[in-house]
Amino acid sequence: MRTHRPERENWDVSEDDDGLKHTPLYDLHVSLGAKMVPFAGYDMPVQYPLGVLKEHQHTRAKAGLFDVSHMGQVVLRAKDPEAAKRALEALVPVDVLGLGEGRQRYAFFTNDHGGIEDDLMIANRGDHLFVVVNAACKAADIARMRAALEPEVTVKEITTRALLALQGPAAEAVLAEHYPNITNMKFMDVETLPLGGAECWVSRSGYTGEDGFEISVPEAAAVDLAKALLAHEDVEPIGLGARDSLRLEAGLCLYGHDIDSSTTPVSAQLTWAMQKVRRPGGDRAGGFPGADEIFSELAESCAQKRVGLRPDGRAPMREGVEIFASEEGGEAVGRVTSGGFGPTVGGPVAMGYVSSALATEGTQLYGEVRGKRLLVTVAKLPFVPQGFKR
Repeated sequence: MRTHRPERENWDVSEDDDGLKHTPLYDLHVSLGAKMVPFAGYDMPVQYPLGVLKEHQHTRAKAGLFDVSHMGQVVLRAKDPEAAKRALEALVPVDVLGLGEGRQRYAFFTNDHGGIEDDLMIANRGDHLFVVVNAACKAADIARMRAALEPEVTVKEITTRALLALQGPAAEAVLAEHYPNITNMKFMDVETLPLGGAECWVSRSGYTGEDGFEISVPEAAAVDLAKALLAHEDVEPIGLGARDSLRLEAGLCLYGHDIDSSTTPVSAQLTWAMQKVRRPGGDRAGGFPGADEIFSELAESCAQKRVGLRPDGRAPMREGVEIFASEEGGEAVGRVTSGGFGPTVGGPVAMGYVSSALATEGTQLYGEVRGKRLLVTVAKLPFVPQGFKR
């Protein structure tokens, strides 16, 4: 792993000799002593000298700063903003037309079989929609939107802005020192605010289960803003390792692991994101890829469901562990999709899919670890109460 890289003359996202892209904050990560690893085609910080455990705990107690610039930022524009909403609604099973100005909503692209192609955030910024997609899926997502929406809707990837996430109970107080009225924002509000001398697109959201903000900032101002936030005594830089344990405790899905093109919103237990207007009987029911399959599962249930899992003892059950209904014999009834140690919980936590008949909270099952079946109990999600400011 590289421990040093000379400063570049500009902050454009670039690639190193290994073909990995760099975010505008790459050199700052290195200067802070980050351990860099390949992730979704980028060289990203997995941890800093503080260490994953303490980074996790610090975010839960105060505030952590994450670089999420690897994610895709996309603007959708049309002569009639309502036309852009209507067009995007044909790709997702959520209410886009009813999304108010200055508000954001969780969504997912579905395929013809009802599987999830990616999960994303959609913000209504008045004269346009702002969409944030996962790094590993952004090329496919942008191609999907261009094929379905253009020429009526212009699909533009934004490559001149970084994306930061400030997460934790102290996040509001930290940002209020830069913009006092930020305290008026509620969960999923979106505003354009001056932070660090730059025009920032700010949403009160994040993927840790804690209160926090995501900040799209011009790349030329990204490092200065990050340094200004890190200068606060309550803020520490946080890497991918703690980001993963935080979102796991919060019961949030990681695309490509807990959800993918073979899992439906019903099996993933994400139907809370499907508003009534898009469901059977709603004014705009269906009209998105895989609607018939998803509606069938809503009516008749599905073979497997995503659940929380609490392994007995201290040993984590990680992705790929097979789940059985009995201590000996029988076929697997499910599989762990995410698992590890939950620092806030104080023990191992996991998520996975099990047969719908076994998905009831409190059901005792067995995970096979190194040839031995260990007790695991179906648990309520999230593992840690959410701290969102409603």
